[in-house]
Amino acid sequence: MAVKTFNPTSPAVRGMAVADYSVLTKKAPEKSLLETRKKTGGRNSYGRITVRHIGGGNRTKLRNIDWKRNKEGVKATVTAIEYDPNRTSYLALIQYVDGTKSYILAPAGLEVGSTVESGSGADILVGNVLPISAIPVGTVICCVELNPGRGAQLVRTAGASAQLMAKENGFAQIRLPSGEVRMVRENCRAMIGAIGNSEHENVKLGKAGKSRHAGVRPAVRGVVMNPNDHPHGGGEGKSPIGLPGPVTPWGVPTLGKKTRNRKKQSGKYIVKARKA
Repeated sequence: MAVKTFNPTSPAVRGMAVADYSVLTKKAPEKSLLETRKKTGGRNSYGRITVRHIGGGNRTKLRNIDWKRNKEGVKATVTAIEYDPNRTSYLALIQYVDGTKSYILAPAGLEVGSTVESGSGADILVGNVLPISAIPVGTVICCVELNPGRGAQLVRTAGASAQLMAKENGFAQIRLPSGEVRMVRENCRAMIGAIGNSEHENVKLGKAGKSRHAGVRPAVRGVVMNPNDHPHGGGEGKSPIGLPGPVTPWGVPTLGKKTRNRKKQSGKYIVKARKA
């Protein structure tokens, strides 16, 4: 899949690059798998803004995605590849032999008519879900579980893939897209293949309105604010922030400041840090 560019008929179109949706085979979503998505405007139950720059945007509905793939040993056929407004990857609509329909993330190479399966007896084919203990070392995987039975939590964005590096003492070492090598229990499950829509990173919005359609409101730089609104504010004209390093509006160090708790319980499963 590629991205489409346009003749510069306007300043917005000049820099715009959109995804080529020719790979999609179905426009309307499956109604039985939809849920209403409630908008918060970035506000909590007290009506106070807790996440800035959120509001407006087009109405979208949530797609119920089968993250667990619990129907083991039952084959399903891919009936459509669909767009999902809530994520960067595409969805594959699958139908089991008993008539049940569900959504899964569409890995690269999965097409309409393909057959997918889950369980330890499934073949090592794109779209199949197996326990990591049944997957050969070196295989490219995605939609990885962190805890057995909880469902896919890792490697779910467009174009992402992980690689199974080693297996030892009931744990597997997986190299994640960030470069981090992490240990995961062998009885956790993963999908074979890489997530599709890898060209998403080349998409350019081209105009501010497209961010508004996605529900993203404008962000104002702290250096142009008044000192009572932001620690970076104040000063005559364009001035430095006057601090050892940049901070958030509430004075917390940011932009390079490490925030992960070194005593976090899951830290012992990280074999190699992503920036090592």
